[in-house]
Amino acid sequence: MAKAKKEQKPEALEKQLWKAADKLRKNIDAAEYKHVVLGLIFLKYISDSFEEHFAKLQAGEGEYVGADPEDKDEYKAENVFFVPPEARWSFLLAQAKQPEIGKFIDAAMDAIEKENPSLKGVLPKVYARQNLDPTNLGGLIDLVGNIALGDAKARSADVLGHVFEYFLGEFALAEGKQGGQFYTPRSIVELLVKMLEPYKGRVLDPCCGSGGMFVQSEKFVEEHQGKINDISIYGQESNQTTWRLAKMNLAIRGIDSSQVKWNNEGSFLNDAHKDLKADFIIANPPFNDSDWSGDLLRNDGRWQFGTPPAGNANFAWLQHFVYHLSPTGKAGIVLAKGALTSKTSGEGEIRKALIEQGNLIDCIVNLPAKLFLNTQIPAALWFMNRARNNGHPRKSEILFIDARNLGHLINRRTRELSHEDIQKIADTYHAWRTGEGEYEDIKGFCASTPIERVKELDYVLTPGRYVGLPDEADDFDFKERFTALKAEFEGQLLEEAALNQAIAENLAKIII
Repeated sequence: MAKAKKEQKPEALEKQLWKAADKLRKNIDAAEYKHVVLGLIFLKYISDSFEEHFAKLQAGEGEYVGADPEDKDEYKAENVFFVPPEARWSFLLAQAKQPEIGKFIDAAMDAIEKENPSLKGVLPKVYARQNLDPTNLGGLIDLVGNIALGDAKARSADVLGHVFEYFLGEFALAEGKQGGQFYTPRSIVELLVKMLEPYKGRVLDPCCGSGGMFVQSEKFVEEHQGKINDISIYGQESNQTTWRLAKMNLAIRGIDSSQVKWNNEGSFLNDAHKDLKADFIIANPPFNDSDWSGDLLRNDGRWQFGTPPAGNANFAWLQHFVYHLSPTGKAGIVLAKGALTSKTSGEGEIRKALIEQGNLIDCIVNLPAKLFLNTQIPAALWFMNRARNNGHPRKSEILFIDARNLGHLINRRTRELSHEDIQKIADTYHAWRTGEGEYEDIKGFCASTPIERVKELDYVLTPGRYVGLPDEADDFDFKERFTALKAEFEGQLLEEAALNQAIAENLAKIII
């Protein structure tokens, strides 16, 4: 009897779309193609939002009686971008098979920017380039046009937002090292947000990349039935191209990005939010950045715990974050693992001051390898808390979590944390920090360590030093394991010898 064919799960919409879009890429580099595709998804989103509101105004019912569907103010009042006729998706769809379609789209992007000052200088105008085949571009328009059809039409913004976020990740993977500059892997962002729980207040990311930290923060609030308007976001990015991606990524989610700023000098030399004291800081600054203009900032007021070395920005970033925290503020930061142990150029003294003088370090999480797209440098998460001296149940301890054995490979070079991994780490931290849950040290995974013990180990913050080895590793019997491996190896040699002899005997029987 023939076996029943295993029923295959239908592939997720975003994966199908990615495969189709990638096929149309042909000879265009992923770094360039990214703006072509993401720009079209954004255009579809604002056109859908506009048309939905246009239909309400045209129907003229209830509060919209007598409203003019072409009056820009009607859209501004509802926080909807105004899209002029030549930029509406229906118009572009009608021109999709024209050889001049690239020029039509560039003109549409220009027209939208003119009508919506908050998008000035944000949208890509890359569609009329010679290396972009008009037929492939028409295919992309058809593809993006089908994203939110049928039942999905009503939730077009959600679907398009999800696709935009998925594509950001896929382009980062496709670009590899270069792609990681604008994108912090989703699982790390999710972990930071789950641990910090930014329900209410001001959220700052002074090196915000494509805005993933903000998107995840808003998503977190929504998931917990909070009010999106209870959090406000502040960001800064020194790469203009990446800043444009961030502005589009936030706009497609309906997130106010008016305080997400760009300047090419960066947060150290030209702090866009000088007077801001944030309730939450979530950031993934460049690892071991040697080009941060440290020589120009020797006497800066931010260096409360010691002047960071000009050749490495790790401890400059940490102090920049502390400077921007409110008296009850918390921060979650990704840093190169070397910052946990480094003693060069006074870094050890700054780390000591952050622990002793500031009592700021709440928790350190050691991350698995291969999580990042742009570097193989091992990394750790630092959680700082300015309210440790105000009722924190463990104000004279630091929680160490060693998560190096968590996560799974999504390809040969890249690993990610599962939702279960993220929940396990976050639950451990919350039980420890609040005292409301059952917290206990687990060998090889977590340890709540008195600051006195950290002092004994010369203020080194590597979790492995404190959590120890798991119980099964403690019971490891080297002699027993060696004997077993030796027996296995000898058995394989005997088997090989017997096989070789059988082959030789059979060969001898052959008459030529």
